[in-house]
Amino acid sequence: MTEELPGAWFGFGFCGFGQEPVSGHGRWVLSPEQLRAGGDICHVSASWSYTALVTRGGHVELSGSAKGSADGCRDAWASEGLLVLLRDRSGRLELGIEHALLLDAAGQVFSWGGGRHGQLGHGTLEAEPEPRLLEALQGLPMAQLAAGGWHSVCVSETGDIYIWGWNESGQLALPTRSLAEDKRTVTGEALNEDGSEVERVAGAPAHFITIQPFPALLDLPLGSEAVGASCGSRHTAVVTRTGELYTWGWGKYGQLGHKDTTSLDQPCRVEYFVEKQLQVKTVTCGPWNTYVYAVENRNS
Repeated sequence: MTEELPGAWFGFGFCGFGQEPVSGHGRWVLSPEQLRAGGDICHVSASWSYTALVTRGGHVELSGSAKGSADGCRDAWASEGLLVLLRDRSGRLELGIEHALLLDAAGQVFSWGGGRHGQLGHGTLEAEPEPRLLEALQGLPMAQLAAGGWHSVCVSETGDIYIWGWNESGQLALPTRSLAEDKRTVTGEALNEDGSEVERVAGAPAHFITIQPFPALLDLPLGSEAVGASCGSRHTAVVTRTGELYTWGWGKYGQLGHKDTTSLDQPCRVEYFVEKQLQVKTVTCGPWNTYVYAVENRNS
């Protein structure tokens, strides 16, 4: 049996409430920083204003403002009855702000709750009071799933990514109007490489997607296969089979890990871990930040 290599947890993004136990003291952490006692952490769970760290010794450590998250905590406790109701077929439960996703032992996905942003994946914007099978994915066994603020992601057993819901900040890796407008603000009206204006067909609409109510298949660059995913409020992170991390969506607080605050509507590899010769094993997103567990890449 191969011995697991030692690794560490990293965090980046918004930490205005002190919820990231890293060395920096600023409100934003724009590049991955190692967490204190990172090697002793076995699980990270992030809320909007605080972070809970579970150590290998069984201790739970809180960092940030738990008082500011009291309402969110009560919402989580209110879901306990659902956990009991579904325990016979539950494999994994993920909670968004207004919706819930369930992965059962057979790899089937169920969703329920609010659906006004298409986050349930049933093709409508209607709410579902009870768990409903996601028919679009029936027959495609899923291995992982993640719920963002108002979007959802699943990773199949074969490494494919399916994503749906709200795309306001590009979190679905689909073209979004808000990012196109931001680019025009920065670069001016669309220009060719030689500086000339791009010719447009009169009346031709731009192709933007705000809501994707059905699961859409997403391809990573270079045909990379996914093994895990996590979602923030409006950003998405995926770990590949080769230990690379891709992020996209809302980047205002540096939560994408690309050393800036740019938002993206397409997957972009976080180069920090490649440059440091680290292999990403796990990613966990808070609403406005991201945590990563990585180990030394012995094959590089």
